[in-house]
Formats: sequence, structure tokens, C-alpha cells
Amino acid sequence: MRVAGLAILFLTLALPARSGTIYENGPINGEVDAWVINNGNFVSDTFTVSGGSSTVTGLSFGAWLYPGDTLTSAEVSITSGIDGGTVYFDETVAFSASGCAPNQYGFNVCTETGSVNGLTLPNGTYWLNLQNASVPDGDLVGWDENAGIGCHSPGCPSQGWDSNEGPIPSESFSILGSASSTIPEPGSIVLFGSGILVGMAGILRRKLP
Repeated sequence: MRVAGLAILFLTLALPARSGTIYENGPINGEVDAWVINNGNFVSDTFTVSGGSSTVTGLSFGAWLYPGDTLTSAEVSITSGIDGGTVYFDETVAFSASGCAPNQYGFNVCTETGSVNGLTLPNGTYWLNLQNASVPDGDLVGWDENAGIGCHSPGCPSQGWDSNEGPIPSESFSILGSASSTIPEPGSIVLFGSGILVGMAGILRRKLP
């Protein structure tokens, strides 16, 4: 479902600046929508390696969580196609939250950061896939949609894909690591939406049964 009746609330929350950022798709938005990455759903976004052979050490992304929930892990894969093709990486990654702030739809919006080891990628375009996100009580977890607004990396904004909806606007994330040249990730003032409160599950676009 789409969100209606938005006003604007200004808060400062962005993906953290890192000296070793291989690719960034812009800061967390928090006001538009989020796409479910658990309960059998996956979301995929492209990213481009352009600074020479790059060692991936981690990633950060924007997550929408129900109050009191903590994201413990998610399945992360990097592939040549949408959740398929050549698989370069596919593991369950532990995440830690920072910069959490509530939005006006009743969710906490957090930067989630996890580590990746032993992955080197040459120049090219890849798909980052997130699924099987785990919270202790099994609530829905959403990947923040930002449409790549404010991104600075070659190849941005990403293409986005939802397992139920098909093509979607892309999400907020950074691929961390080292390369021949790395891309600084700017801090940003991020907009969060306010407006008419609707059912929280309805704000996440995956319709519940």
C-alpha cells in the first residue's frame, strides 16, 4: 500500500560516512516507504564497482523496524542477476543498529551495519539481495526506499526489484570496503514523513494475507 497524507518532519539521520565506501546509493529517506525483506520476500538493488578490484568488508542499509524490535541478522547475497545468476556471496550476516529514530508511521528507522569477509569484486555491476531478515518476534522488517536521491557513486541510482512487485525505486545502502579509489559518503539531512497514521503493516508495501 502506498502512504497517503504526508507532511514533512526534518530529522538528521543518514548512513554513516566511511573512508572505505565502494558504492553508496544515497542517505536514508524514512518518509516514503519500505519493502519487506523477510517472511519469504526479497529485495534486490544494483551497485557498481568502478574503482578497480575491490575488497568488500561490509554493508550498511536503512531498515524500518517495529518499536522494540532489533534486527539480529539477514541473508545477504551478491549476484550477477536478480537474486540469481552467478553467486559471488551468500551468507547470513549479523547486523548492529545505529542512529535509530522514530518516524510518524510508528516505525523505528535505523542504520544497520554488518561485516562481509573474503569477497573481492572486479569492476562491473552486481545485484545486492536482502532477505530472511530476523527479529526475535518475527515481525516484518522493511528496507528503506530512497530512490537513490543524494547518491554520488558511478552507476547510481540503483535499479530496484521487489520479489512481489517487480521493478521498484531503489533503496538506501552502502557497500563498504577498499578499492583502487573509494567514494566518500556524505552526511545528509534526511527527511522523515509525517501525516495521517495508517496501519503500520500497510505502510510496508508487501500486503499481508
